Amino acid sequence: SAIHGRGLFCKRNIDAGEMVIEYSGIVVRSVLTDKREKYYDSKGIGCYMFRIDDAEVVDATMHGSAARFINHSCEPNCYSRVIHVEGHKRIVIFALRRILRGEELTYDYKFPIEEPAAKLPCNCGAKRCRRFLN
Repeated sequence: SAIHGRGLFCKRNIDAGEMVIEYSGIVVRSVLTDKREKYYDSKGIGCYMFRIDDAEVVDATMHGSAARFINHSCEPNCYSRVIHVEGHKRIVIFALRRILRGEELTYDYKFPIEEPAAKLPCNCGAKRCRRFLN
């Protein structure tokens, strides 16, 4: 990916509104995410986590679906939703617009705004790029 080395690319055309993929992994309590992230950093492992709500996070780092490789974009072609399936919360990625075969899949990570010293640069390359993920 031109955005961040690895990315997820569309193998077939996808219509707007169509479910693309579930972001799956191990559901952990929010309070454990900092500890897990530090552990992954100490081992040189890239960290892939997605917040479900204030209490739970999906950690896809070691046991996740290919959805973990979807990169952020300020002008994405997908969006994420937390849905309820048989009493469980699931994170699902949907097509925001028609996506053509070979196109990179992206969504807006919607990270909370941080202080200038904690800003993460954005590499999405979109015309209206916000320059930072947070």
